[in-house]
Order: sequence, then C-alpha cells, then structure tokens
Amino acid sequence: MSVTGPKFMLEDIIRAVGLMLVFEGIMPFLAPKRWRNMAKILGKIDENTMRLTGLFSMLLGLLLLFFWR
Repeated sequence: MSVTGPKFMLEDIIRAVGLMLVFEGIMPFLAPKRWRNMAKILGKIDENTMRLTGLFSMLLGLLLLFFWR
C-alpha cells in the first residue's frame, strides 16, 4: 500500500505547522524581555530589508526540505 496522497500530505503539513509553533514559542518562553526588545527592533527595519530577510528564510527552508528528503 502506498503512503502518499492528500491524507498523508495533510498530516505532514500539520506536523510542520506544529513544529514551527514550538520553535516560535521557544524565545518568548525562555527570554521574554529579549523577545520584546527584538520585536521593537524589527519594527524599525525598513520593508525592503524585511522582504529580503523573509526571502532568505524561505529559500533556506526550501533548501533544507530539498536536501532532507
């Protein structure tokens, strides 16, 4: 029996979102003051820098996913 298809893809997406939420929650849980300061600094960054950071993050994530499988 094949382990592919929409059901298994949905399970992978749910696991990925769950893992992302765990990682997103680590910083505010362990160091809330630093997290708040970082949020203030991010609020001052211009849009182009923010877009480039987001693009780099997405490309890095895609590369990790590509090489991991």
